[in-house]
Amino acid sequence: MMYNMILNVKKLVENAILPAYGSSYAAGIDVFSTSAHSIPPRSRKLVGTGLSISWTSGSGSWTNQSENQNPEDFYIRVAPRSGLAAKQSIDVGAGVIDYDYRGEVFVLLINHHNENTYEVKSGEKIAQLIMERIKRPSILEVDQHSETERGAGGFGSTDKPKVA
Repeated sequence: MMYNMILNVKKLVENAILPAYGSSYAAGIDVFSTSAHSIPPRSRKLVGTGLSISWTSGSGSWTNQSENQNPEDFYIRVAPRSGLAAKQSIDVGAGVIDYDYRGEVFVLLINHHNENTYEVKSGEKIAQLIMERIKRPSILEVDQHSETERGAGGFGSTDKPKVA
């Protein structure tokens, strides 16, 4: 298996578990809770992983590599685990880790269940990290946008039948 990037992981607490791929072709890297938590129905909880991360290109240097090897052109998305979402109604919110962040990785777990409190166990897989490439556009202030058929219509506006 060839890696374009290296995920550098620092344990911030002794019982932190290093992130790990669940299978050979997993897109996400599993991260684990360092402590137990109760998340009541229709609420959220910030859960620590006890880890901080950074990443570098696979060679350790990107000066002579193509643009897609530049570590600053990537971020890490904190994504839900499909099993927790489907079976327990547990989702993840606020999941972006920028290249320049060096603090602890936290996971915002959201309990969408109407009745059941979810009990997070210490050492439990709580989310997955997915590295994604980004493009940073230039920002230009304009007086107006170009016109389109849709215009400012949103939130289901394209589902409406067209009037002839």
